Amino acid sequence: MPSACDALIEDIEDMVSFNDPTPHERQSARKSIVPRSRKKKELLSNEEIQVDSLIPGTQKIWMKTWGCSHNSSDGEYMAGQLAASGYKMTDDPSEADLWLLNSCTVKSPAEDHFRNSIKKAQEQQKKVVVAGCVPQAQPRIDYLKGLSIIGVQQIDRVVEVVDEAVKGHSVRLLGQKKDGGRRLGGARLDLPKIRKNPLIEIISINTGCLNACTYCKTKHARGDLASYPIEELVERARQSFQEGVCEIWLTSEDTGAYGRDIGTDLPTLLWRLVDEIPEAAMLRLGMTNPPYILEHLEEMAKILNHPRVYAFLHVPVQSASDSVLMGMKREYCIDDFKRVADFLGERVPGITIATDIICGFPGETEEDFKETIDLVKHYRFPSLFINQFYPRPGTPAAKMEQVPAHVKKQRTKELSQLFHSYNPYDHKVGERQHVLVTEESFDAQYYVAHNKFYEQVLVPKRAEFKGKMIEVDIYEAGKHFLKGRPVEDSKPFTPSIAAPLKKGEVSGVMQKQHFLEEGKDCNESFSGTQ
Repeated sequence: MPSACDALIEDIEDMVSFNDPTPHERQSARKSIVPRSRKKKELLSNEEIQVDSLIPGTQKIWMKTWGCSHNSSDGEYMAGQLAASGYKMTDDPSEADLWLLNSCTVKSPAEDHFRNSIKKAQEQQKKVVVAGCVPQAQPRIDYLKGLSIIGVQQIDRVVEVVDEAVKGHSVRLLGQKKDGGRRLGGARLDLPKIRKNPLIEIISINTGCLNACTYCKTKHARGDLASYPIEELVERARQSFQEGVCEIWLTSEDTGAYGRDIGTDLPTLLWRLVDEIPEAAMLRLGMTNPPYILEHLEEMAKILNHPRVYAFLHVPVQSASDSVLMGMKREYCIDDFKRVADFLGERVPGITIATDIICGFPGETEEDFKETIDLVKHYRFPSLFINQFYPRPGTPAAKMEQVPAHVKKQRTKELSQLFHSYNPYDHKVGERQHVLVTEESFDAQYYVAHNKFYEQVLVPKRAEFKGKMIEVDIYEAGKHFLKGRPVEDSKPFTPSIAAPLKKGEVSGVMQKQHFLEEGKDCNESFSGTQ
């Protein structure tokens, strides 16, 4: 009896070949099977019979996600669908029957971790299913040979792929979703999901982007811009708040480009979302590239000043040299970035501008790098993501003349030293702030909250603070955080309009079950999956 299907197939509908038995033939064959009698010593006890070993939906699954918040959202949706179909999600990779590895292709180290995890799973005799941007962009790479793949637009079919992987089949779903020839934004937003943090909902507002950056591999995976309709996004936010969420993150490869493919824009979406946010709950905007925010600066300033929107924006600059930006095909000049930063800095007092910089892009001279150093000295970004350039296979930048490795390393070190030479939060000590508490610190000693400017504030770990807006006095500042002491006689405010789901509970499914138990019409009350 063959143990696995060796052929790699592009879609699950292709799984039954011409010579395979049909479902009807399989059912008929079952009726005619005569069990072979065992000798007494061969008989197994009930405890020894692994009846669930090949029955899909009964196994334990461990999932690991690398990369951006968009990837995290995809991972939450995949976990939710698997749990809703009967699989048990586990935090312990050793006890899992199957590893679902959700990859990131932005940097070489992230892909290295992904590849090493595949190898480790195979060494431990685990079934493996891979997802995310790496297999979508490079499905035929050697180390993915024989593995099942879920494309970034196929996460709504994760259960089918995992079912087949459990049975030893190799399945690859990599197609693009289209409607009347127009590319869709990906999987439906009303799918079941398990939020990593029950208090935070991550909503992907679009997939893909309009850029063609020469260093970027993500474009190969996510493709061109495809936006979700405003009504679907508003409905997703509304359902999230009904499930006890108190903070929403908007994410995509470029939030600023939202709507350009469907005749709308980011400010229009944001004003609609703001109407849905309960008092003291908060909305955080995702990354936006400079070109697509320039024409909306007036409206964006108004939105970022709204009390239920964090005064925070992630605008990657990558380099302060126009010649380097041209080589990157970033489609803006450094003056465009400065206009965004200066305008918002003036109109949104205290705003946090986070940015990214790549050190050692091909062709970067010492003068180019000095311009970047000067930019950081001028703006003293409180949040700065510093990346040493890694040539990604298949990108135009990989074919350009490379800056020597030791030079890239030195520039990365120099910029890091500059970043660590200033303390952006020292002047905040003594302030009284309102902060929203949403998670636990890495060392489990504090709760993590964020103030209006999305600055991290550590507060005492008291159960009554979780998911609440509290008032604190700032008494200490570090490089990446503030510490706040709760104000006496100040009562925590509950922003959520419902009790949050328990950790591991499935969004939508639990709500639907509740309505069914109450005997209500689920179609009128439930906005999740059908």
